[in-house]
Amino acid sequence: MRLVRVDGGERLAGMIVETEAYRGRRDPASHAFRGRTRRNEVMFGPAGHAYVYFSMGMHYCLNVTTEFPGTPGAVLLRAIEPAEGMRGMLKNRGLDTAVHVADGPGRLTEALGIDSRLNGEDMVTSKNLFIEKGTKPKRIGRSSRVGINVATERRWRYFIVGNRFVSRRKPSAFPPQNP
Repeated sequence: MRLVRVDGGERLAGMIVETEAYRGRRDPASHAFRGRTRRNEVMFGPAGHAYVYFSMGMHYCLNVTTEFPGTPGAVLLRAIEPAEGMRGMLKNRGLDTAVHVADGPGRLTEALGIDSRLNGEDMVTSKNLFIEKGTKPKRIGRSSRVGINVATERRWRYFIVGNRFVSRRKPSAFPPQNP
């Protein structure tokens, strides 16, 4: 699939190459594990909405909600392989090379100009932030999620094997494996 952000008439897009699943009340690493709060309210809404939050006082992260209203769950979009709007992505990141333009959740949101103003955006009907069909990857790997210290046994991080735009962070528990 391809993530698309239209900002000021410019289309910034790339193939989604890395994600992580967060299963709400059944997942101690999820923002929704302890229940509904002002911050995680979007996770309790319908599937297909952007859950954007500020992380570690440094950067925004983009998730897409996945469940029925009242049941929290989301997929964190960790990295994309840029395909359209590279000039805009590089400008947003203050870079002159594409090597690390969107290979991590904070870099992805910065490259695409995603911040809290898009929290709750309906990614099914939006013309500003949406997912469209892309090309099917050859091999999808999986591992434990990155940067968590609970539920590390769950291999809910998925990535395109061998793609140079997958983030370089190490999984929390297990080395990457193919399904």
